[in-house]
Amino acid sequence: MFGGWSSKKADIPIDLVILMIAGLTMVIAGLLLFPVYSGLLPYYENGLYGLLIFIYALQITVLGKTPFGDVPQRPLALLILGIIIACVGIITCFIPDILKNIPRKILFICFGPGGILLLLQMFLSKDKFALWKEKGGIFNLLAVNCAAVYSMSVFISLLIIDKNIMAGSLTAFSVLFYGILILSLTAVLFRIYKLYPAAAKRPSGVVQLSDDRTVILITGVLMVLLGILLVPVTIGLLPFSGSAQLGLLVVIMSIQMVAFGNTPIRSFSRTWPLVWLGLFFGAMGIISCIIPWILVPTLTFIIALLNIGGGTIPIIKMFFSKTQDKRIDRGPVPTVIKRLFMTQMTLNILSIVFGTSMLIKNLIPGPVIGVVLTANGIVLLYLLSILARIDEMNKALV
Repeated sequence: MFGGWSSKKADIPIDLVILMIAGLTMVIAGLLLFPVYSGLLPYYENGLYGLLIFIYALQITVLGKTPFGDVPQRPLALLILGIIIACVGIITCFIPDILKNIPRKILFICFGPGGILLLLQMFLSKDKFALWKEKGGIFNLLAVNCAAVYSMSVFISLLIIDKNIMAGSLTAFSVLFYGILILSLTAVLFRIYKLYPAAAKRPSGVVQLSDDRTVILITGVLMVLLGILLVPVTIGLLPFSGSAQLGLLVVIMSIQMVAFGNTPIRSFSRTWPLVWLGLFFGAMGIISCIIPWILVPTLTFIIALLNIGGGTIPIIKMFFSKTQDKRIDRGPVPTVIKRLFMTQMTLNILSIVFGTSMLIKNLIPGPVIGVVLTANGIVLLYLLSILARIDEMNKALV
């Protein structure tokens, strides 16, 4: 029985994965705020705010969902806006207080006016509350859950503006309760998607970029921005939160594991054990964003090993594959395939260098690590362009 469960495929749409991570973030934040307000734990507010902004950016870029409602066909302007917001979230996480009150204002707009508009849309739209009420059953639960999430979102926006409007324990409970509501909504939507598979389908966007490649795009932007920021950080011009940096990297890795089965080592079939492992990593990343330094040694070791393994294993496979290809004459290799091979090889080498620099302190000067990360992000973005070119060639052959 256990073997059947462990090998069962977990088909979780990307929108539910992002919603799940958002709910997990609020639940963990709520639980941690109890000891924080009791003075038992340190608290990095910018880490939580930056992570939440980054999650909103993922919804915009990947799903075409804004805090004020869905945007049909996901136009290019929306993708660019999502990337800009992601950059704000990344900078908020990494560089303490550099953006002053901007993150707080962005989150207030997303939670407050955004929650009010979503609540109004739910009741006024013909294909939402009215239709859900007509269908009944689990759709009644969906209506109640959505109304509760949107209403609580407005309340959370007030706490973001002034966290002293109530006692610390009540603030912590409110954040925890909001997270539970989001996870409950995720479970309800998962059940509806199982009963009505067509509900999980999204209209194709103007920008022809798959969900996994959109996440890769965001990851590439993150690596470039992180590398650029590390240069002034390492020479003492900027403050830096290493724990939030590691936390955000692990959260992205978690989303890729749960949504696509992708890990730094290789891709796996999405089974429930992999999903739970991804969520466990996600929880560790969330904690590292909120509570400074508590998980830094553990996450540093994990990320270092995954980067070294993720770079070394493909190189070994490429070597053996190339050895076999020499024995078999397969004709000339297209230029785009040669570029793909070289790009992947470069990424693997950069991954090994980055992982090794994390394991062995002072092996590589700080500014050089920044250059390595920037190069990693640029090469990752270049890889996306090559994959897009290959897709065009495949379509032309059909």
